[in-house]
Amino acid sequence: MRRQPLILGGGPAGSAAAITLARGGARPLVIERTRETGDALCGGFLSWRTLETLARLGVDADTLNHSRVTRVRIFARGRVVETALPAPAIGVSRARLDSLLLDRAMSGGAAVERGVVARAIENGAVRTGDGALLASGALFLASGKHDVRGAARPADARGVDPTIGLRTRRRGADVARCVGDVIELHLFDRGYAGVVLQEDGSANVCLAIRRSRLTEAGSPDALLSVLASELPAFADRLAGNATPVEAIANVPYGWRAIGGNDGCFRLGDQAAVIPSLAGEGMGIALASGVSAAKAWLTGEPSSAWQTRFARQTVRPVAVASAIRAMAERPPMIAALLPIAARLGLIDAVAAATRVGQS
Repeated sequence: MRRQPLILGGGPAGSAAAITLARGGARPLVIERTRETGDALCGGFLSWRTLETLARLGVDADTLNHSRVTRVRIFARGRVVETALPAPAIGVSRARLDSLLLDRAMSGGAAVERGVVARAIENGAVRTGDGALLASGALFLASGKHDVRGAARPADARGVDPTIGLRTRRRGADVARCVGDVIELHLFDRGYAGVVLQEDGSANVCLAIRRSRLTEAGSPDALLSVLASELPAFADRLAGNATPVEAIANVPYGWRAIGGNDGCFRLGDQAAVIPSLAGEGMGIALASGVSAAKAWLTGEPSSAWQTRFARQTVRPVAVASAIRAMAERPPMIAALLPIAARLGLIDAVAAATRVGQS
């Protein structure tokens, strides 16, 4: 009999792996560093492809949000283009998404231990905060953007001017009316902001910016004030009641795990980090969790699976990275947006940045 698989992280990637393993007859153990499910900064948009994966995992879209996102709207240097999404999507808080997925994993037979901090990975085993060493038949590394000593992503993946993620929520009838059933992208120098309504009606405002731009502004709040003065439409989205600005540093957009060591499956952001403007971060998380679990159940070595999944993410990550490079230079992309919309190129990019579910 094979030993119990160990999943490090109770987010979407870890939960997807746990659900799939349990369905296959395994009894995985999930260790999660938080005692209560929080609201992670990234991943508030779920594409149509991601909703299909969630349905196969037993999570219906209506349990996350009854409303649908049907269009994308892009702002750049005073230009605005809008087009329909290839299929309806949703906005949802990570607190709700993560809670429902982890509950589904537990109801399916996975064991979950919360408040367990992973300090290091040593020869395929996890060293916890209290000094214990947890060994397993297979390790599924699903720690999201948080690296673990012994399996950290390379520091040079961050680049010379690394990306900072910022998030705030805005609530108010005027804000909700502005956004509606749309996922918005507001492009500006060295960054962009995404805006979408979540299940409670609040507008989730997420920014990906270069550190140099934040340094020039002095603080996240000062940066928002500067952007509001530069971008009138974005200023409208910042009206209403506000939550404090949260931040995460050094997001290695474009990084992929090309190979791996036998016995360790890298999932989600530990497998590939797609620029957030693609709206496919949760798609990668879920797809990697399901695919890696199926690989383990069929006896495929983790190194072979990691290489295979890396090939699966080549096109989505490359396309999203190229679009991001243009988006951070609004003068370059603003003139192209109307042409792209007329030719259907925005739809083509949306399709090209989805992750295959094979």
